[in-house]
Amino acid sequence: MDAFEAVVGEILHREGYWVHSPYRVDLTKQEKVEIGRPSSPRWELDIVAYKASLNQVLIVECKSYLDSYGVRFSGFDGSNPRVAKRYKLFNDETLRHVVQNRMIRQMSEAGLVSDEPDVALACGKIVSESDREQLQVHFDERGWMLWDKQWLQQRLMQMAAAGYKNSAAAVTAKLLLRD
Repeated sequence: MDAFEAVVGEILHREGYWVHSPYRVDLTKQEKVEIGRPSSPRWELDIVAYKASLNQVLIVECKSYLDSYGVRFSGFDGSNPRVAKRYKLFNDETLRHVVQNRMIRQMSEAGLVSDEPDVALACGKIVSESDREQLQVHFDERGWMLWDKQWLQQRLMQMAAAGYKNSAAAVTAKLLLRD
């Protein structure tokens, strides 16, 4: 598991979600052809989280980009195809629907869930405030969630203030954010 995914997963766990990371979706041969990737291995989602009290399933794509330029809106609006390839789940509607449908069938057959997932992007850095605002509008229009640096920081501060939990994210939050 990627360290950034572990932090996001720990935040979701503290908010009452059961977290699985990574989650591998077993696409059929027909589904692989449908998404234009006939020789693709199993599709891997960064995080799948489930909150029983809401019967809510989340698919979370994680991009920290902490020591790089950050998430750019041009990766979502069609103006930069090279950057858009990093966000396949958001930019390829057929891929997203096929993977979501197979994931829900897979989880339903295992007796885990019976609902349609929500989609979120957790990102440690967005290139500019303008990009963040455009991304927020873009995500809101599609019913997706955008979890930016402020979202992460707020939850890490809550984690630092909470009781002890033996996880790397919780211990680091306490070390960095407590008096």
